[in-house]
Amino acid sequence: MVVRVQAEDFDVGQEFARFTQGRTDLGGVALFAGLVRADQGSVTAMTLEHYPGMTERQLEAIEAEARARWPLDDALIVHRVGRLLPGDRIVLVMTASAHRQASLDACHFLIDWLKTKAPFWKFEEGSSGGKWVDAKETDDEAASRWGK
Repeated sequence: MVVRVQAEDFDVGQEFARFTQGRTDLGGVALFAGLVRADQGSVTAMTLEHYPGMTERQLEAIEAEARARWPLDDALIVHRVGRLLPGDRIVLVMTASAHRQASLDACHFLIDWLKTKAPFWKFEEGSSGGKWVDAKETDDEAASRWGK
């Protein structure tokens, strides 16, 4: 298990290669990479803030919960902080298991949790100014299926 919160960008291909290197026991790896989206040009930048230490502990705790729910062989969560522009990578989640369904379900669970419950604060800048953003109702509905 690896959890990283960082300002620096990451390379999805390099992370995948590192994650699977020398692993012949894995039957499936699920991967999700999230990007800054500019809805019809409305977002010109996004700033993500967090509390160092607390955020990593929360991410480690939810990753441990995913391992308790599914037979995972490995997991990776990389989440960026700081000011990001449309098209920049924000988050990478990878889960690995002997069986694809466990990998897919665990990855989906982790992404739903990150979108709704992770201790990050998001400030969006746009042509009409800036605003703090909460999780959307649809995100909360998606996360509710996991019982959290």
